[in-house]
Amino acid sequence: MDIKASDVKALREKTGAGMMECKNALVETKGDAAQAEKLLKEKGLAAVEKRAGRATSEGRVVVKTDGKKTVMAEITCETDFVAKNVDFIALCDDVVTTAFNKGYTEVTPDLAAKVLDLATKIRENMSLSRLVSVTAGADELVSTYVHSDLKTGVLVVLKGDKAEVVSAAAVKEFAYDCCLHVAAFTPRYVSTADVDQGYVAEQTEIFTKQVAELDKPENVKAGIVQGKVKKHLAEICFLEQPFVKDDKVSVAKKMEEVAKASGGKLTLSKMVLFQLGVN
Repeated sequence: MDIKASDVKALREKTGAGMMECKNALVETKGDAAQAEKLLKEKGLAAVEKRAGRATSEGRVVVKTDGKKTVMAEITCETDFVAKNVDFIALCDDVVTTAFNKGYTEVTPDLAAKVLDLATKIRENMSLSRLVSVTAGADELVSTYVHSDLKTGVLVVLKGDKAEVVSAAAVKEFAYDCCLHVAAFTPRYVSTADVDQGYVAEQTEIFTKQVAELDKPENVKAGIVQGKVKKHLAEICFLEQPFVKDDKVSVAKKMEEVAKASGGKLTLSKMVLFQLGVN
């Protein structure tokens, strides 16, 4: 049957499919645009399902905040080309804005559907991998940072013993610097108290084997092992790491200094690090 070019163009704009695909779909459905659109979506979904096992190591980390309420999301895809596609960028903005406006605190079916809809058009595996939402209280300050490559995002929430503390300029600067620190040093844990004891035991065993052949008394060897464990935990725990802007003190010590200078006390309420494709 004769298919109008205008109908093919309209279908292409709706589905993102190629011109010949749209024409063939219209021919197959005898010019029924709605059925042709459905057919193309089904073909797109089938293509995505075939690629479901493919790695999604590209994409974007996006943030939306009004200073108190903040949403951070990670949307992944297969290729850098798609990550820079205007439709993918628009999808990322739509996902984080929808989550922000609707108060979502986790990935929901309607957000996942938005991702799947674009995936069926582009026919590349995509995923809304993670989403976090926080609303800071009157005595809390939320700060965020997304690296220039859009593959690393950080969210930090500081809590003061009174509201005036978190409104201080020095505290705001410190909170942002904490975000930069986390992005640069990628700590695995907030503090040593958060480290799984099984992991500590595993590291202790490793270090014990390392010092086993040393010609030293057992109590000295035990002290060396304890020192190694302490040093290792300081390397992977945020509050124990040397602060990015002043490596002579730990993050915890710097926080104490900033809080005191601002007339109060500070604690870390939350720290979230998203690295694209790294769980």
